[in-house]
Amino acid sequence: MVSFETFLPTNNPVQRKNSGTMGYDVPEGVDIRGRYDPEFSKILTRDALQFVTDLQREFRNHIKYAMECRREAKMRYNNGGLPGFDPATKYIREGEWVCAPVPAAVADRRVEITGPVERKMVINALNSGAKVFMADFEDALSPSWENLMRGHVNLRDAVNRTITFHDQARNKVYKLNDQTAKLFVRPRGWHLPEAHIFIDGEPATGCLVDFGLYFFHNYANFRKAQGQGFGPFFYLPKMEHSREARIWNNVFDRAEKWAGIEKGSIRATVLIETLPAVFQMNEILYELRDHSVGLNCGRWDYIFSYVKTFQGHPDRLLPDRVQVGMGQHFMRSYSDLLIHTCHKRGVHAMGGMAAQIPIRDDPAANDAALELVRKDKLREVKAGHDGTWAAHPGLIPACMEVFTNNMANAPNQINSMKRQDASVLIEDDLLQSPRGVRTMEGLRLNTRVGIQYLAAWLTGAGSVPLYNLMEDAATAEISRVQNWQWLKYGVELDGDGLGVKVNLDLFGRVVEEEMARIEREVGKEKFKKGMYKEACKLFTRQCTAPVLDDFLTLDAYNNIVMYHPIGSSRL
Repeated sequence: MVSFETFLPTNNPVQRKNSGTMGYDVPEGVDIRGRYDPEFSKILTRDALQFVTDLQREFRNHIKYAMECRREAKMRYNNGGLPGFDPATKYIREGEWVCAPVPAAVADRRVEITGPVERKMVINALNSGAKVFMADFEDALSPSWENLMRGHVNLRDAVNRTITFHDQARNKVYKLNDQTAKLFVRPRGWHLPEAHIFIDGEPATGCLVDFGLYFFHNYANFRKAQGQGFGPFFYLPKMEHSREARIWNNVFDRAEKWAGIEKGSIRATVLIETLPAVFQMNEILYELRDHSVGLNCGRWDYIFSYVKTFQGHPDRLLPDRVQVGMGQHFMRSYSDLLIHTCHKRGVHAMGGMAAQIPIRDDPAANDAALELVRKDKLREVKAGHDGTWAAHPGLIPACMEVFTNNMANAPNQINSMKRQDASVLIEDDLLQSPRGVRTMEGLRLNTRVGIQYLAAWLTGAGSVPLYNLMEDAATAEISRVQNWQWLKYGVELDGDGLGVKVNLDLFGRVVEEEMARIEREVGKEKFKKGMYKEACKLFTRQCTAPVLDDFLTLDAYNNIVMYHPIGSSRL
Protein backbone atom coordinates (compact mmCIF):
# COMPACT_ATOMS: atom_id res chain seq x y z
CA MET A 1 0.00 0.00 0.00
CA VAL A 2 1.00 3.60 -0.48
CA SER A 3 2.60 5.26 2.53
CA PHE A 4 0.22 7.27 4.71
CA GLU A 5 2.23 10.41 4.06
CA THR A 6 0.64 10.36 0.59
CA PHE A 7 -2.64 11.37 2.21
CA LEU A 8 -1.29 14.13 4.45
CA PRO A 9 -0.71 17.67 3.14
CA THR A 10 2.22 19.27 4.93
CA ASN A 11 0.13 22.30 5.92
CA ASN A 12 -2.50 20.21 7.69
CA PRO A 13 -0.96 17.96 10.33
CA VAL A 14 -2.97 15.16 11.84
CA GLN A 15 -4.45 16.11 15.19
CA ARG A 16 -3.03 14.29 18.19
CA LYS A 17 -4.61 13.89 21.62
CA ASN A 18 -3.60 12.11 24.77
CA SER A 19 -5.74 9.05 25.39
CA GLY A 20 -4.52 8.15 28.87
CA THR A 21 -2.82 4.89 29.75
CA MET A 22 -5.19 2.25 28.42
CA GLY A 23 -4.50 0.57 25.10
CA TYR A 24 -5.79 -2.11 22.75
CA ASP A 25 -4.29 -5.59 22.79
CA VAL A 26 -2.96 -5.98 19.25
CA PRO A 27 -1.11 -8.61 17.23
CA GLU A 28 2.49 -8.14 16.14
CA GLY A 29 2.85 -5.47 13.46
CA VAL A 30 -0.41 -3.66 14.32
CA ASP A 31 -0.56 -0.14 15.71
CA ILE A 32 -3.91 1.45 16.63
CA ARG A 33 -3.75 5.23 16.76
CA GLY A 34 -7.41 5.90 17.44
CA ARG A 35 -8.85 6.73 20.84
CA TYR A 36 -9.12 3.90 23.33
CA ASP A 37 -12.64 3.06 24.42
CA PRO A 38 -13.73 -0.03 26.40
CA GLU A 39 -16.67 -0.57 24.03
CA PHE A 40 -14.41 -0.27 20.97
CA SER A 41 -12.03 -2.82 22.52
CA LYS A 42 -14.81 -5.43 22.26
CA ILE A 43 -14.69 -4.90 18.48
CA LEU A 44 -10.92 -4.49 18.25
CA THR A 45 -10.07 -7.77 19.93
CA ARG A 46 -6.73 -9.37 19.29
CA ASP A 47 -8.31 -12.18 17.23
CA ALA A 48 -10.44 -9.77 15.16
CA LEU A 49 -7.40 -7.62 14.45
CA GLN A 50 -5.40 -10.72 13.51
CA PHE A 51 -8.13 -11.61 10.97
CA VAL A 52 -7.98 -8.10 9.46
CA THR A 53 -4.18 -8.20 9.48
CA ASP A 54 -4.10 -11.51 7.64
CA LEU A 55 -6.41 -10.09 4.96
CA GLN A 56 -4.25 -6.98 4.65
CA ARG A 57 -1.04 -8.95 4.28
CA GLU A 58 -2.48 -11.38 1.77
CA PHE A 59 -4.17 -8.85 -0.51
CA ARG A 60 -2.31 -5.52 -0.21
CA ASN A 61 -0.10 -6.11 -3.22
CA HIS A 62 -3.10 -7.09 -5.34
CA ILE A 63 -4.85 -3.89 -4.25
CA LYS A 64 -1.76 -1.82 -5.00
CA TYR A 65 -1.60 -3.31 -8.50
CA ALA A 66 -5.32 -2.62 -9.10
CA MET A 67 -4.89 1.02 -8.07
CA GLU A 68 -1.90 1.35 -10.41
CA CYS A 69 -4.06 -0.02 -13.24
CA ARG A 70 -6.63 2.67 -12.44
CA ARG A 71 -3.95 5.33 -12.79
CA GLU A 72 -2.82 3.92 -16.13
CA ALA A 73 -6.39 3.87 -17.42
CA LYS A 74 -6.86 7.49 -16.32
CA MET A 75 -3.77 8.48 -18.28
CA ARG A 76 -5.20 6.82 -21.40
CA TYR A 77 -8.51 8.64 -21.02
CA ASN A 78 -6.76 11.97 -20.35
CA ASN A 79 -4.79 11.47 -23.55
CA GLY A 80 -7.94 11.10 -25.61
CA GLY A 81 -8.76 7.42 -25.11
CA LEU A 82 -12.25 6.08 -24.43
CA PRO A 83 -13.39 3.23 -22.18
CA GLY A 84 -14.89 0.27 -23.99
CA PHE A 85 -15.50 -3.46 -24.05
CA ASP A 86 -12.33 -5.53 -23.69
CA PRO A 87 -11.75 -7.82 -26.72
CA ALA A 88 -9.74 -10.18 -24.51
CA THR A 89 -12.80 -11.05 -22.42
CA LYS A 90 -15.29 -11.39 -25.25
CA TYR A 91 -15.57 -15.10 -24.42
CA ILE A 92 -16.96 -14.19 -20.98
CA ARG A 93 -19.51 -11.75 -22.39
CA GLU A 94 -20.69 -14.27 -24.99
CA GLY A 95 -20.56 -17.34 -22.74
CA GLU A 96 -23.67 -19.08 -21.40
CA TRP A 97 -22.61 -19.27 -17.74
CA VAL A 98 -24.81 -18.13 -14.83
CA CYS A 99 -24.14 -17.07 -11.26
CA ALA A 100 -25.00 -19.23 -8.25
CA PRO A 101 -28.75 -19.29 -7.46
CA VAL A 102 -30.05 -16.35 -5.44
CA PRO A 103 -30.64 -17.39 -1.79
CA ALA A 104 -34.30 -17.38 -0.73
CA ALA A 105 -33.47 -14.95 2.08
CA VAL A 106 -32.81 -12.16 -0.46
CA ALA A 107 -35.01 -13.19 -3.40
CA ASP A 108 -37.35 -10.23 -2.73
CA ARG A 109 -35.54 -6.88 -2.76
CA ARG A 110 -38.31 -4.63 -4.09
CA VAL A 111 -37.29 -1.63 -1.95
CA GLU A 112 -34.00 -1.09 -0.17
CA ILE A 113 -33.21 1.76 2.18
CA THR A 114 -29.70 3.08 2.68
CA GLY A 115 -28.04 5.12 5.38
CA PRO A 116 -25.06 5.45 7.70
CA VAL A 117 -24.30 3.04 10.54
CA GLU A 118 -25.54 5.51 13.18
CA ARG A 119 -27.46 3.78 15.99
CA LYS A 120 -30.91 5.36 15.63
CA MET A 121 -30.65 5.14 11.84
CA VAL A 122 -29.87 1.43 11.99
CA ILE A 123 -32.98 0.74 14.10
CA ASN A 124 -35.31 2.92 12.03
CA ALA A 125 -34.02 1.54 8.73
CA LEU A 126 -34.37 -2.08 9.83
CA ASN A 127 -37.92 -1.25 11.01
CA SER A 128 -38.78 0.82 7.92
CA GLY A 129 -40.73 -1.78 5.96
CA ALA A 130 -38.03 -2.01 3.30
CA LYS A 131 -36.87 -5.45 2.22
CA VAL A 132 -33.18 -4.56 2.68
CA PHE A 133 -31.24 -2.01 4.70
CA MET A 134 -27.81 -1.18 3.29
CA ALA A 135 -25.76 -0.04 6.29
CA ASP A 136 -23.14 2.28 4.88
CA PHE A 137 -19.50 2.72 5.84
CA GLU A 138 -18.92 4.54 2.55
CA ASP A 139 -20.59 7.57 0.88
CA ALA A 140 -23.18 8.17 3.63
CA LEU A 141 -20.64 8.09 6.47
CA SER A 142 -17.96 10.53 7.53
CA PRO A 143 -15.25 7.97 8.43
CA SER A 144 -14.03 9.40 11.71
CA TRP A 145 -12.69 6.92 14.25
CA GLU A 146 -15.75 7.45 16.45
CA ASN A 147 -18.23 6.93 13.60
CA LEU A 148 -16.52 3.79 12.35
CA MET A 149 -16.09 2.09 15.69
CA ARG A 150 -19.56 3.00 16.96
CA GLY A 151 -20.89 1.74 13.63
CA HIS A 152 -19.39 -1.68 14.26
CA VAL A 153 -20.84 -1.73 17.78
CA ASN A 154 -24.25 -0.82 16.33
CA LEU A 155 -24.16 -3.52 13.66
CA ARG A 156 -23.06 -6.17 16.15
CA ASP A 157 -25.98 -5.22 18.40
CA ALA A 158 -28.36 -5.18 15.42
CA VAL A 159 -27.34 -8.67 14.29
CA ASN A 160 -27.70 -9.88 17.89
CA ARG A 161 -31.08 -8.07 18.14
CA THR A 162 -29.97 -6.30 21.33
CA ILE A 163 -29.79 -2.82 19.79
CA THR A 164 -31.79 -0.04 21.48
CA PHE A 165 -31.59 3.74 21.47
CA HIS A 166 -32.97 6.18 24.03
CA ASP A 167 -33.76 9.54 22.46
CA GLN A 168 -33.36 11.84 25.46
CA ALA A 169 -34.97 14.85 23.76
CA ARG A 170 -38.15 12.93 22.93
CA ASN A 171 -37.91 10.52 25.87
CA LYS A 172 -38.49 7.72 23.40
CA VAL A 173 -36.83 4.29 23.30
CA TYR A 174 -36.19 2.73 19.88
CA LYS A 175 -35.87 -1.04 19.46
CA LEU A 176 -36.25 -3.59 16.67
CA ASN A 177 -39.59 -4.87 15.44
CA ASP A 178 -40.20 -8.59 15.10
CA GLN A 179 -39.90 -8.30 11.31
CA THR A 180 -36.94 -6.32 9.98
CA ALA A 181 -35.21 -5.64 6.71
CA LYS A 182 -32.35 -7.88 5.62
CA LEU A 183 -29.02 -6.29 6.47
CA PHE A 184 -26.44 -5.59 3.77
CA VAL A 185 -23.19 -3.77 4.64
CA ARG A 186 -21.26 -1.49 2.30
CA PRO A 187 -17.56 -1.18 3.15
CA ARG A 188 -15.45 1.66 1.82
CA GLY A 189 -13.91 1.59 -1.67
CA TRP A 190 -10.45 0.17 -2.40
CA HIS A 191 -8.88 3.63 -2.60
CA LEU A 192 -9.59 4.75 0.98
CA PRO A 193 -7.11 4.10 3.80
CA GLU A 194 -7.90 3.58 7.47
CA ALA A 195 -5.38 5.94 8.99
CA HIS A 196 -6.12 5.02 12.60
CA ILE A 197 -4.92 1.43 12.12
CA PHE A 198 -1.40 0.78 10.85
CA ILE A 199 -0.32 -2.70 9.78
CA ASP A 200 3.39 -3.30 9.21
CA GLY A 201 3.98 0.45 9.22
CA GLU A 202 1.32 1.30 6.62
CA PRO A 203 -2.28 2.44 6.99
CA ALA A 204 -4.74 -0.42 6.65
CA THR A 205 -7.02 -0.63 3.63
CA GLY A 206 -10.34 0.85 4.76
CA CYS A 207 -12.61 -1.72 3.13
CA LEU A 208 -10.68 -4.66 4.60
CA VAL A 209 -11.07 -3.13 8.06
CA ASP A 210 -14.81 -2.62 7.48
CA PHE A 211 -15.36 -6.09 6.04
CA GLY A 212 -13.03 -7.91 8.38
CA LEU A 213 -14.35 -6.53 11.66
CA TYR A 214 -17.99 -6.95 10.63
CA PHE A 215 -17.53 -10.47 9.27
CA PHE A 216 -15.47 -11.66 12.23
CA HIS A 217 -18.01 -10.64 14.83
CA ASN A 218 -21.25 -11.32 12.99
CA TYR A 219 -21.05 -14.08 10.39
CA ALA A 220 -22.29 -16.87 12.67
CA ASN A 221 -25.26 -15.07 14.23
CA PHE A 222 -26.23 -13.44 10.95
CA ARG A 223 -26.44 -16.78 9.14
CA LYS A 224 -28.68 -18.18 11.88
CA ALA A 225 -30.94 -15.17 12.34
CA GLN A 226 -31.17 -13.45 8.94
CA GLY A 227 -29.44 -15.38 6.19
CA GLN A 228 -31.22 -18.76 6.33
CA GLY A 229 -27.79 -20.36 6.18
CA PHE A 230 -26.30 -17.73 3.87
CA GLY A 231 -24.48 -14.47 4.41
CA PRO A 232 -23.39 -12.07 5.54
CA PHE A 233 -24.54 -9.87 2.64
CA PHE A 234 -22.60 -6.92 1.23
CA TYR A 235 -22.65 -4.07 -1.28
CA LEU A 236 -19.33 -3.41 -3.03
CA PRO A 237 -18.63 0.16 -4.25
CA LYS A 238 -16.48 2.11 -6.69
CA MET A 239 -15.09 -0.72 -8.82
CA GLU A 240 -13.61 0.14 -12.20
CA HIS A 241 -12.51 -3.27 -13.46
CA SER A 242 -13.17 -6.98 -12.93
CA ARG A 243 -9.69 -7.43 -11.44
CA GLU A 244 -11.06 -5.54 -8.42
CA ALA A 245 -14.00 -7.95 -8.23
CA ARG A 246 -11.50 -10.82 -8.33
CA ILE A 247 -9.83 -9.44 -5.21
CA TRP A 248 -13.17 -9.30 -3.41
CA ASN A 249 -13.97 -12.84 -4.51
CA ASN A 250 -10.68 -14.04 -3.08
CA VAL A 251 -11.31 -12.12 0.15
CA PHE A 252 -14.68 -13.86 0.44
CA ASP A 253 -13.12 -17.27 -0.26
CA ARG A 254 -10.48 -16.60 2.37
CA ALA A 255 -13.08 -15.54 4.97
CA GLU A 256 -15.30 -18.54 4.29
CA LYS A 257 -12.36 -20.92 4.61
CA TRP A 258 -11.30 -19.28 7.86
CA ALA A 259 -14.84 -19.53 9.27
CA GLY A 260 -15.36 -23.09 8.05
CA ILE A 261 -18.52 -22.20 6.14
CA GLU A 262 -19.55 -23.32 2.67
CA LYS A 263 -18.04 -21.58 -0.35
CA GLY A 264 -20.58 -19.11 -1.75
CA SER A 265 -22.12 -18.36 1.65
CA ILE A 266 -21.15 -14.69 1.46
CA ARG A 267 -23.20 -12.81 -1.14
CA ALA A 268 -22.64 -9.34 -2.56
CA THR A 269 -24.19 -6.82 -4.93
CA VAL A 270 -21.78 -4.66 -6.90
CA LEU A 271 -22.60 -1.02 -7.52
CA ILE A 272 -21.97 -0.12 -11.14
CA GLU A 273 -21.14 3.50 -10.42
CA THR A 274 -18.08 4.18 -12.57
CA LEU A 275 -18.09 4.61 -16.33
CA PRO A 276 -15.30 2.04 -16.93
CA ALA A 277 -17.24 -0.59 -14.96
CA VAL A 278 -20.27 -0.50 -17.28
CA PHE A 279 -18.07 -2.16 -19.90
CA GLN A 280 -17.03 -4.81 -17.35
CA MET A 281 -20.41 -5.91 -15.97
CA ASN A 282 -20.27 -9.47 -17.32
CA GLU A 283 -16.67 -9.82 -16.23
CA ILE A 284 -17.43 -8.52 -12.72
CA LEU A 285 -20.29 -10.98 -12.32
CA TYR A 286 -18.10 -13.77 -13.68
CA GLU A 287 -15.39 -13.13 -11.11
CA LEU A 288 -18.00 -13.10 -8.31
CA ARG A 289 -20.26 -15.77 -9.77
CA ASP A 290 -20.22 -17.91 -6.60
CA HIS A 291 -20.84 -14.85 -4.41
CA SER A 292 -22.98 -12.51 -6.50
CA VAL A 293 -26.56 -11.42 -5.97
CA GLY A 294 -26.52 -8.78 -8.65
CA LEU A 295 -25.58 -5.30 -9.74
CA ASN A 296 -26.98 -1.88 -8.81
CA CYS A 297 -27.28 1.35 -10.81
CA GLY A 298 -25.32 3.77 -8.62
CA ARG A 299 -26.38 6.61 -10.84
CA TRP A 300 -25.12 9.63 -8.88
CA ASP A 301 -21.59 8.28 -8.67
CA TYR A 302 -21.93 7.22 -12.31
CA ILE A 303 -22.50 10.85 -13.35
CA PHE A 304 -19.50 11.88 -11.24
CA SER A 305 -17.43 9.18 -12.93
CA TYR A 306 -18.51 10.33 -16.39
CA VAL A 307 -17.02 13.77 -15.72
CA LYS A 308 -13.92 12.34 -14.05
CA THR A 309 -13.29 9.86 -16.88
CA PHE A 310 -13.64 12.58 -19.51
CA GLN A 311 -11.83 15.34 -17.63
CA GLY A 312 -9.46 15.69 -20.59
CA HIS A 313 -12.26 15.79 -23.20
CA PRO A 314 -13.62 19.33 -23.75
CA ASP A 315 -16.25 17.94 -26.12
CA ARG A 316 -18.00 16.07 -23.30
CA LEU A 317 -19.11 18.83 -20.92
CA LEU A 318 -22.14 18.15 -18.75
CA PRO A 319 -25.19 20.41 -18.54
CA ASP A 320 -26.59 21.39 -15.13
CA ARG A 321 -26.63 18.37 -12.84
CA VAL A 322 -30.43 18.51 -12.47
CA GLN A 323 -30.69 17.82 -16.21
CA VAL A 324 -28.57 14.67 -16.13
CA GLY A 325 -31.28 12.15 -15.33
CA MET A 326 -32.34 8.77 -16.63
CA GLY A 327 -33.87 10.40 -19.70
CA GLN A 328 -30.38 11.00 -21.07
CA HIS A 329 -29.47 8.36 -23.65
CA PHE A 330 -26.21 7.31 -21.99
CA MET A 331 -27.96 6.89 -18.62
CA ARG A 332 -30.90 4.93 -20.01
CA SER A 333 -28.54 2.69 -22.00
CA TYR A 334 -26.52 1.99 -18.86
CA SER A 335 -29.65 0.96 -16.94
CA ASP A 336 -30.99 -1.22 -19.78
CA LEU A 337 -27.70 -3.02 -20.31
CA LEU A 338 -27.35 -3.66 -16.57
CA ILE A 339 -30.81 -5.28 -16.46
CA HIS A 340 -30.08 -7.47 -19.49
CA THR A 341 -26.68 -8.51 -18.12
CA CYS A 342 -27.95 -9.37 -14.63
CA HIS A 343 -30.98 -11.33 -15.80
CA LYS A 344 -28.93 -13.26 -18.34
CA ARG A 345 -26.68 -14.32 -15.45
CA GLY A 346 -29.53 -15.07 -13.03
CA VAL A 347 -29.13 -12.26 -10.48
CA HIS A 348 -30.84 -9.03 -9.38
CA ALA A 349 -30.69 -5.79 -11.33
CA MET A 350 -31.24 -3.08 -8.74
CA GLY A 351 -32.42 0.42 -9.60
CA GLY A 352 -31.18 3.80 -8.42
CA MET A 353 -31.71 6.08 -5.47
CA ALA A 354 -34.82 8.12 -4.76
CA ALA A 355 -33.13 10.96 -2.89
CA GLN A 356 -36.23 13.00 -2.04
CA ILE A 357 -37.17 13.53 1.59
CA PRO A 358 -40.65 14.44 2.89
CA ILE A 359 -41.52 18.16 2.79
CA ARG A 360 -43.52 18.38 5.99
CA ASP A 361 -44.46 22.07 5.87
CA ASP A 362 -45.69 22.12 2.25
CA PRO A 363 -48.20 19.35 1.38
CA ALA A 364 -48.48 20.42 -2.26
CA ALA A 365 -44.71 20.35 -2.76
CA ASN A 366 -44.54 17.02 -0.94
CA ASP A 367 -47.20 15.52 -3.22
CA ALA A 368 -45.32 16.78 -6.28
CA ALA A 369 -42.07 15.26 -5.03
CA LEU A 370 -43.76 11.91 -4.33
CA GLU A 371 -45.23 11.92 -7.82
CA LEU A 372 -41.73 12.34 -9.26
CA VAL A 373 -40.60 9.38 -7.19
CA ARG A 374 -43.50 7.24 -8.43
CA LYS A 375 -42.76 8.08 -12.06
CA ASP A 376 -39.09 7.22 -11.63
CA LYS A 377 -39.90 3.91 -9.93
CA LEU A 378 -42.51 3.05 -12.55
CA ARG A 379 -39.85 3.59 -15.22
CA GLU A 380 -37.49 1.29 -13.32
CA VAL A 381 -39.91 -1.57 -12.75
CA LYS A 382 -41.22 -1.47 -16.31
CA ALA A 383 -37.65 -1.48 -17.61
CA GLY A 384 -37.07 -4.70 -15.65
CA HIS A 385 -35.37 -3.69 -12.42
CA ASP A 386 -35.97 -6.05 -9.51
CA GLY A 387 -35.92 -3.38 -6.82
CA THR A 388 -34.94 0.15 -6.03
CA TRP A 389 -33.34 2.40 -3.40
CA ALA A 390 -34.90 4.99 -1.11
CA ALA A 391 -33.05 7.50 1.06
CA HIS A 392 -35.89 8.08 3.53
CA PRO A 393 -38.45 5.79 5.22
CA GLY A 394 -41.22 8.13 4.07
CA LEU A 395 -40.66 7.06 0.45
CA ILE A 396 -40.87 3.33 1.06
CA PRO A 397 -44.69 2.89 0.80
CA ALA A 398 -44.83 4.71 -2.55
CA CYS A 399 -41.87 2.79 -3.97
CA MET A 400 -43.17 -0.53 -2.68
CA GLU A 401 -46.61 0.08 -4.15
CA VAL A 402 -45.21 0.77 -7.62
CA PHE A 403 -43.02 -2.35 -7.66
CA THR A 404 -45.66 -4.62 -6.12
CA ASN A 405 -48.33 -3.49 -8.59
CA ASN A 406 -46.08 -4.16 -11.58
CA MET A 407 -44.34 -7.43 -10.68
CA ALA A 408 -47.25 -9.89 -10.86
CA ASN A 409 -46.75 -11.11 -7.27
CA ALA A 410 -43.25 -12.37 -8.11
CA PRO A 411 -40.32 -11.58 -5.78
CA ASN A 412 -38.23 -10.36 -8.73
CA GLN A 413 -38.16 -10.15 -12.53
CA ILE A 414 -34.99 -12.16 -13.15
CA ASN A 415 -36.76 -14.76 -15.29
CA SER A 416 -39.55 -12.63 -16.72
CA MET A 417 -37.70 -9.57 -18.09
CA LYS A 418 -34.63 -10.65 -20.04
CA ARG A 419 -34.39 -7.39 -22.04
CA GLN A 420 -32.88 -9.00 -25.13
CA ASP A 421 -33.41 -5.67 -26.93
CA ALA A 422 -30.59 -4.23 -24.80
CA SER A 423 -28.11 -6.80 -26.11
CA VAL A 424 -27.54 -4.62 -29.19
CA LEU A 425 -26.35 -1.60 -27.20
CA ILE A 426 -22.86 -0.55 -28.26
CA GLU A 427 -20.11 1.63 -26.84
CA ASP A 428 -21.49 4.77 -28.49
CA ASP A 429 -24.79 4.32 -26.64
CA LEU A 430 -22.99 4.23 -23.31
CA LEU A 431 -20.72 7.20 -24.09
CA GLN A 432 -23.13 9.61 -25.78
CA SER A 433 -22.69 13.13 -24.44
CA PRO A 434 -25.65 14.34 -22.38
CA ARG A 435 -27.80 17.11 -23.80
CA GLY A 436 -28.89 20.26 -21.99
CA VAL A 437 -27.81 23.74 -20.97
CA ARG A 438 -25.54 25.22 -18.34
CA THR A 439 -26.77 28.02 -16.12
CA MET A 440 -25.62 30.39 -13.42
CA GLU A 441 -28.08 28.73 -11.05
CA GLY A 442 -26.43 25.39 -11.81
CA LEU A 443 -23.05 26.84 -10.83
CA ARG A 444 -24.52 28.36 -7.69
CA LEU A 445 -26.33 25.16 -6.67
CA ASN A 446 -23.17 23.10 -7.14
CA THR A 447 -21.24 25.52 -4.96
CA ARG A 448 -23.88 25.83 -2.25
CA VAL A 449 -24.48 22.08 -1.99
CA GLY A 450 -20.80 21.18 -2.16
CA ILE A 451 -19.80 23.54 0.64
CA GLN A 452 -22.69 22.61 2.92
CA TYR A 453 -22.17 18.89 2.44
CA LEU A 454 -18.46 19.16 3.11
CA ALA A 455 -19.07 21.28 6.22
CA ALA A 456 -21.36 18.56 7.56
CA TRP A 457 -18.90 15.81 6.60
CA LEU A 458 -16.08 17.55 8.47
CA THR A 459 -18.23 17.62 11.61
CA GLY A 460 -19.17 13.93 11.38
CA ALA A 461 -22.31 13.75 9.20
CA GLY A 462 -21.99 11.92 5.87
CA SER A 463 -25.66 11.99 4.86
CA VAL A 464 -27.17 15.47 4.80
CA PRO A 465 -30.66 16.78 3.95
CA LEU A 466 -30.33 19.84 1.70
CA TYR A 467 -33.13 21.51 -0.27
CA ASN A 468 -35.49 18.54 0.18
CA LEU A 469 -32.94 15.99 -1.09
CA MET A 470 -30.66 13.65 0.81
CA GLU A 471 -27.11 14.46 -0.27
CA ASP A 472 -24.16 12.15 0.21
CA ALA A 473 -20.57 12.11 -1.03
CA ALA A 474 -21.66 11.12 -4.56
CA THR A 475 -23.80 14.21 -5.15
CA ALA A 476 -21.14 16.44 -3.59
CA GLU A 477 -18.64 14.92 -6.00
CA ILE A 478 -20.86 15.82 -8.97
CA SER A 479 -20.92 19.42 -7.72
CA ARG A 480 -17.14 19.51 -7.36
CA VAL A 481 -16.13 17.93 -10.66
CA GLN A 482 -18.69 19.86 -12.66
CA ASN A 483 -17.44 23.16 -11.25
CA TRP A 484 -13.88 22.04 -12.01
CA GLN A 485 -14.81 21.05 -15.57
CA TRP A 486 -16.62 24.32 -16.26
CA LEU A 487 -13.69 26.33 -14.89
CA LYS A 488 -11.06 24.36 -16.78
CA TYR A 489 -12.75 24.83 -20.13
CA GLY A 490 -14.25 28.27 -19.51
CA VAL A 491 -17.70 27.07 -20.48
CA GLU A 492 -20.42 29.47 -21.52
CA LEU A 493 -23.50 29.52 -19.32
CA ASP A 494 -25.80 29.21 -22.28
CA GLY A 495 -29.06 28.57 -20.45
CA ASP A 496 -29.47 32.06 -18.99
CA GLY A 497 -29.39 34.08 -22.19
CA LEU A 498 -26.44 36.01 -20.73
CA GLY A 499 -23.56 34.24 -22.46
CA VAL A 500 -21.34 34.53 -19.37
CA LYS A 501 -18.23 32.37 -19.35
CA VAL A 502 -17.07 30.62 -16.18
CA ASN A 503 -13.68 31.84 -14.96
CA LEU A 504 -11.89 32.27 -11.64
CA ASP A 505 -13.23 35.79 -11.07
CA LEU A 506 -16.82 34.70 -11.63
CA PHE A 507 -16.37 31.63 -9.46
CA GLY A 508 -14.84 33.71 -6.68
CA ARG A 509 -17.88 36.01 -6.67
CA VAL A 510 -20.25 33.03 -6.71
CA VAL A 511 -18.46 31.45 -3.74
CA GLU A 512 -18.63 34.70 -1.76
CA GLU A 513 -22.32 35.21 -2.53
CA GLU A 514 -23.27 31.60 -1.82
CA MET A 515 -21.44 31.66 1.49
CA ALA A 516 -23.51 34.70 2.43
CA ARG A 517 -26.65 32.85 1.38
CA ILE A 518 -25.67 29.77 3.42
CA GLU A 519 -25.17 32.00 6.48
CA ARG A 520 -28.63 33.50 5.99
CA GLU A 521 -30.24 30.08 5.54
CA VAL A 522 -28.62 28.29 8.50
CA GLY A 523 -28.42 31.30 10.82
CA LYS A 524 -25.43 33.19 12.16
CA GLU A 525 -25.00 31.00 15.23
CA LYS A 526 -24.92 27.70 13.36
CA PHE A 527 -22.72 29.20 10.66
CA LYS A 528 -20.26 30.42 13.27
CA LYS A 529 -20.14 27.08 15.10
CA GLY A 530 -20.02 24.97 11.94
CA MET A 531 -17.05 24.33 9.68
CA TYR A 532 -18.39 26.28 6.72
CA LYS A 533 -15.29 28.42 6.25
CA GLU A 534 -13.01 25.37 6.35
CA ALA A 535 -15.31 23.56 3.94
CA CYS A 536 -15.39 26.55 1.62
CA LYS A 537 -11.60 26.71 1.52
CA LEU A 538 -11.30 23.01 0.79
CA PHE A 539 -14.09 22.89 -1.79
CA THR A 540 -12.79 26.00 -3.58
CA ARG A 541 -9.29 24.58 -3.70
CA GLN A 542 -10.61 21.36 -5.21
CA CYS A 543 -12.68 23.17 -7.84
CA THR A 544 -9.80 25.38 -8.92
CA ALA A 545 -6.97 22.82 -8.77
CA PRO A 546 -4.96 22.50 -12.00
CA VAL A 547 -5.25 18.70 -11.74
CA LEU A 548 -8.55 17.08 -10.71
CA ASP A 549 -8.25 15.04 -7.53
CA ASP A 550 -9.76 11.57 -7.83
CA PHE A 551 -11.92 11.95 -4.72
CA LEU A 552 -12.99 14.90 -2.61
CA THR A 553 -13.16 12.74 0.51
CA LEU A 554 -9.58 11.53 0.13
CA ASP A 555 -8.34 15.11 0.55
CA ALA A 556 -10.91 15.96 3.22
CA TYR A 557 -10.06 12.80 5.19
CA ASN A 558 -6.91 14.45 6.57
CA ASN A 559 -9.12 16.87 8.48
CA ILE A 560 -10.89 14.17 10.51
CA VAL A 561 -7.98 11.89 11.37
CA MET A 562 -7.18 12.26 15.06
CA TYR A 563 -4.26 10.36 16.56
CA HIS A 564 -3.97 9.35 20.19
CA PRO A 565 -0.42 8.48 21.20
CA ILE A 566 -1.39 5.46 23.33
CA GLY A 567 -3.71 3.29 21.28
CA SER A 568 -2.03 -0.12 21.31
CA SER A 569 -0.37 -2.39 23.79
CA ARG A 570 0.90 -5.92 23.41
CA LEU A 571 -0.15 -7.70 26.58
